[in-house]
Amino acid sequence: MLTFLKISNIALIDELNVEFDRGLNLLTGETGSGKSIIVDALGVLVGGRFTSDLLKAGCDRGFIEGLFSVARNRELERLLSDAGIEADRADDTEIIIRRELAANGRNKIFINNQLATQSLLRELQPFLVDIHGQGDQQTLFDTTTHLELLDAFASVAGLKDEVSACYKSWSSVKRELEAQGKEDAEKFQLIDILRFQIDELERARLVVGEDEQLEEERRRLNNVEKLTMLCAESFGLTYEDGDSAITRIRQTARRVEELAGYESRFREYLEGLETSRAMLEDLAFSLRDFADKLEFSPARLEEIENRLAELSRLRRKYGGSIETALDHLARSQDRLRQIERSDEREAQLRAELAAARAAYVERARKLHHERVRSAKKFERAVERNLAEVAMEHARFQAQTAAPPDSELNADDASGSFTASGIDRVEFYFSANVGEAIRPLAKVASGGEASRLMLVLKTVAGATEFPRTIVFDEIDSGIGGRVSEAVGIKLKKLSETNQVFCVTHQPQIARFADSHLLVRKEAIAGRTEISVDTLDRRGRVEEIARMLTGAEITETARRHAREMLKG
Repeated sequence: MLTFLKISNIALIDELNVEFDRGLNLLTGETGSGKSIIVDALGVLVGGRFTSDLLKAGCDRGFIEGLFSVARNRELERLLSDAGIEADRADDTEIIIRRELAANGRNKIFINNQLATQSLLRELQPFLVDIHGQGDQQTLFDTTTHLELLDAFASVAGLKDEVSACYKSWSSVKRELEAQGKEDAEKFQLIDILRFQIDELERARLVVGEDEQLEEERRRLNNVEKLTMLCAESFGLTYEDGDSAITRIRQTARRVEELAGYESRFREYLEGLETSRAMLEDLAFSLRDFADKLEFSPARLEEIENRLAELSRLRRKYGGSIETALDHLARSQDRLRQIERSDEREAQLRAELAAARAAYVERARKLHHERVRSAKKFERAVERNLAEVAMEHARFQAQTAAPPDSELNADDASGSFTASGIDRVEFYFSANVGEAIRPLAKVASGGEASRLMLVLKTVAGATEFPRTIVFDEIDSGIGGRVSEAVGIKLKKLSETNQVFCVTHQPQIARFADSHLLVRKEAIAGRTEISVDTLDRRGRVEEIARMLTGAEITETARRHAREMLKG
């Protein structure tokens, strides 16, 4: 329930703090005093649309903050947890919502002091507040809302989730099968392309690093004469010449060995000199062997040039490197296997689609039967409650229609499949004896629609989970005995939910558990709105005003006291 509401710089409100109690909270006050502003602010707080003209004149920022105490609910806890918002684990969860509204559109939302999104706020709203503003009964004339109301009464959320899951599965397979069919037109052309590319790459027998090895061999063949000369010169300097490096190292080693006989610290260099001599000998023999094998081959050079040209062409065509060409080959082979198996896949998809369709129809039929069964109970509950709001002769039907089994089994029946099932629900209504029952939109007057909206909303979802239910001038178009009947209904509803109602009817105001008076006053040249919680004496005065208008008589006060006693 809503326990506290704070509004700053909204419409005519500078700053307003309002506390609410359990049960029936009624807001009264003269027309234009600002009652609906409070309802509008509450609607914005729980995700409603904000426009800059809602800000108080001269202010560029406004604030709305509310404290909610909500009975523990797993789905609510999951929503908060998924958003990374901490919540109490006690029986009653406290949720603080704060909206900072700016004229420049840079609005902020905080839930339990953590930044949140408007979409999250809208997901939380059904657990917190159910608002029925002026004219909301018009939504009852839209048949798309009728199915939702019946489902709320029938408590078929679990079955609806199963139907929705089956529908998603069926839709997914159907889309894949349709895509498979579109590919058939291009399949044969694509097969030719893939086979050509695969044959081309397989014939090339690509090896990673082959191009680098061939480039090196080409450089060698193009420089045989120079390489022969370099090998000969290097061999002579290292090994063959009279003053070669090896000869000098041997001479140096003998002298150092003799020197070490006199100074032992030079002995440690002897091993290094021997290693150097061995390394130079190995180099010399490698130079000689390499030079012996050097031979210019025009045929081999031409072969290398052709191979490198082929590799260059394939690199350009398939991604810039041998690695990307080999990746393309693997992908093409896999794609070709998939296409060649497409007939097999299509048959598999058709089998999957038939199974998914059968699963959907089976769950949708079960949901349909539950709706039909619940519709009768719903009709009786609505008519019983209509009698409680002085519509004793009203008749109500929730007509539920679905395609027959013969149509559901037809190939073109999928047009009637939806995520919420196969049903079409429409409410029919007759308010008076002797009148034929007809579609709701064609027969309900404004006052009747107000009462019917109260009944439908409370019967359909009042016990799903306790929350704050807001009615803004539910008494529009009614009065007298009917108003008292509506007040009794609101009082009964407040036994299971916190009810917040704006009213102009004293017959409704008498039932308040908490009576809040909204005043609009001009102070120091500025219009301000205030809200006071009335004690019994204050309630007598306010109900007397509602009975007589501006001039309150003692008779009106006496009548007000009698109403409060009742």
